[in-house]
Amino acid sequence: MRTEREKNTSVIDTGAFDCYIGVDYSGAKTPTASLKGLRVFMADQASLPFEVQPPVSPRKYWTRRGIAEWLVERLSEDRATLVGIDHGFSFPVLYFETHRFVDSYS
Repeated sequence: MRTEREKNTSVIDTGAFDCYIGVDYSGAKTPTASLKGLRVFMADQASLPFEVQPPVSPRKYWTRRGIAEWLVERLSEDRATLVGIDHGFSFPVLYFETHRFVDSYS
């Protein structure tokens, strides 16, 4: 039986990059928390986008640290890769409190 990735395989023109990675970076827990909202997708010249499953471990879902480590491995490969991250671009409130930034954005 063919895997989901094999079913979606076709030759596609991916333009300037060899690999495209998309990360849904949802979740407000610690870097090592396994969160359902953390998801990774990838496509290249040989396949349509497919969801990348987290490495085999006792945890069911990706962790933010796991995604970072996985991205370091992918970006160390010799191929042009574009990564898009769906992330709320802000530091955590604790960061602002720790560094005593003035609450001027409220």
